[in-house]
Amino acid sequence: MSMLTIALDIMGGDHGPPVILSAALQAIQKHPDCHFTLCGHRDVIEPALADLRADARERVTVSHCEQVVEMGEAPTSALRTKKQSSMRRILELVETGEADACVSAGNTGALLTLAFYVLKTLPGVDRPALVSAMPTASHHKVFLLDLGANVNCTAEILFQYGVMGSVLAEQTAGIEKPRVALLNVGEEDIKGNAQVKYANQLFRNATGINYIGYVEGDDIFTDYADVVVTDGFTGNVALKSSEGLAKLVINEVKRQSRRNLMTRMMARVALPLLKTIYNSVNPDQYNGASLLGLRGIVVKSHGNASADAFYYAIHQAIQEARMRVPEKIKNRIETVLLEQI
Repeated sequence: MSMLTIALDIMGGDHGPPVILSAALQAIQKHPDCHFTLCGHRDVIEPALADLRADARERVTVSHCEQVVEMGEAPTSALRTKKQSSMRRILELVETGEADACVSAGNTGALLTLAFYVLKTLPGVDRPALVSAMPTASHHKVFLLDLGANVNCTAEILFQYGVMGSVLAEQTAGIEKPRVALLNVGEEDIKGNAQVKYANQLFRNATGINYIGYVEGDDIFTDYADVVVTDGFTGNVALKSSEGLAKLVINEVKRQSRRNLMTRMMARVALPLLKTIYNSVNPDQYNGASLLGLRGIVVKSHGNASADAFYYAIHQAIQEARMRVPEKIKNRIETVLLEQI
């Protein structure tokens, strides 16, 4: 297997370079078959690499960038005035083939705008989609998209999302014939708005995709479907609500276990079980939303991600690069999407 190159935006994120560099060092040590290009200011990056072993340091390139896209900066400003930014550099490395994938925790709107401008979409794809894996009751993953790239989606775009999500589930989770569903306010055919009803017809008329119909919000986590399709507004609300609930459950378990001596003793006995529950719902391990539909691999980390969470985003990028996900999406589009034209 040839060595992959992953480009990392070191300057993005709410917590700045220290957290991103910590995750980068984890990835360098855990993935000896990968080369990493760290994009950002060299004065920030170089000191963090001082303690790396010589063999690991050989797999790291520092790409000096004078500019930083700020977290609150307007996407159009980033496009016009930040041509030397670390965010733009990682995308250009993917566009030229110098990197197989890139990861950023920076400004989401700016990343979407720059990625769309630099990489362009695949033939047959109108708009890219943000997609992420989420846990289910059976410990399988469900892929939810769109998570906020496009607030308003036509039926045709929702259909494209289903095709792309199906390819991602196949290639990164090893799911044969992923079950694709549309998120709706009810399971009956009469429910939903016009674009959801029309998208439902497109899915039912298509070949090569395992469409199972509508699902409601509470079915996202029941392992009813492997891919759940919706517009960016609804998807983002569903994602943030689920993450908030997971954090509430984790914090409540911690609070109750520390309430008194008896609960602390019970918590100690139940510690292995509590760790298993924590690991299954901890949002960190599901960090890393893929921007599907582009001519290259772009993974968006949460801006407030911890070092461990950002590492999971890097791992997602490596998985997609190994499986050549954009190429697989392009092939599927040619056989499924273009037949609808």
